[in-house]
Amino acid sequence: MGEPPITDPARPEQGRARPEPGGDRAARPDPGRDRPEVGRDGWDLRRWRYFVVLADELHFTRAAARLRIAQPALSQQIRALERQLGVTLLHRDSHGCTLTGVGAQVAGEARRLLAEVDAATARIRDLVGGRGGRLRLAYTRSARGGRVDALVARFRAAHPEVEVVPETGWTAPNVAGLLTGRLDVAFVRPPVPEAGLTCRTVDREELLLAVPVGHPLAAGRARVRRAEVVGLPAVMWPRENGPGMFDRTIAQIWPDCGFHLVRQEPDDEQLLRAVAGGDVVAAVPAGRARALKVPGVRLRRFAAPVPTVDVALAWRRGTTNPAVRHLAALLAAD
Repeated sequence: MGEPPITDPARPEQGRARPEPGGDRAARPDPGRDRPEVGRDGWDLRRWRYFVVLADELHFTRAAARLRIAQPALSQQIRALERQLGVTLLHRDSHGCTLTGVGAQVAGEARRLLAEVDAATARIRDLVGGRGGRLRLAYTRSARGGRVDALVARFRAAHPEVEVVPETGWTAPNVAGLLTGRLDVAFVRPPVPEAGLTCRTVDREELLLAVPVGHPLAAGRARVRRAEVVGLPAVMWPRENGPGMFDRTIAQIWPDCGFHLVRQEPDDEQLLRAVAGGDVVAAVPAGRARALKVPGVRLRRFAAPVPTVDVALAWRRGTTNPAVRHLAALLAAD
């Protein structure tokens, strides 16, 4: 490696150790500095820190003072590092020390190593304290905007150091993602019967009836009665996408089994386009229906009792992710 290995190990310190050339024993020992900091492959990271400071100062006394350890202890640790590496890192003389060629290269690598260790340590402390980390979050397709987006925006503002990783899906795959651990939190359409999840309501919105502009129910100011929609050809998304919301919708609008499904579409936008292009009707959450503004569709309100659906925030019970706890706390504060 370009330098002869150290062949004579340093003798154990007995009584008062002989100071290294270029240094004295003026520094007061710090007992906390003697705790080992072990890295990969058994490396004592404390020795690397000592060596980096010594490489900066090139003087044992000044380096020991910066490190708040006794100068003989610093000398011993540097010699131990040299023995471990099998190479001479320093040329020592009466005026101090200089780095060998390989010592200068090792010092550079040590600085990079310690910078990575310190950065990782800071990230871990932030994660444990809820100040960092990652939040894998899924929206539900039928609920964007309103209180849902406002809650996430408040979380981002309060915890800018947390990486939010968003996606969008139906309630059923969102629930599956929570149960398998792929997601940390998800917005869902209750009811969600899975026992392993905690759900908290974020918002409640009205269900509207979407009809073609030329449909008989499109005219008039009065609200639509349940009896007027019994048996009408209807379009709906597949039940497996969100069984709880599907069943709740049917139970509120077609309570006497008058639901006549003639077509299925994958999402609310396609539902509304189907309504605009034919003689079918659809029940759609108000927020989504009004945001899409599909031409050729008239939105009507139902007579009392007004049908509603909820959107909730769900997460695994017993989760240890602090970001989930902070998001839930923001919701509870509303």
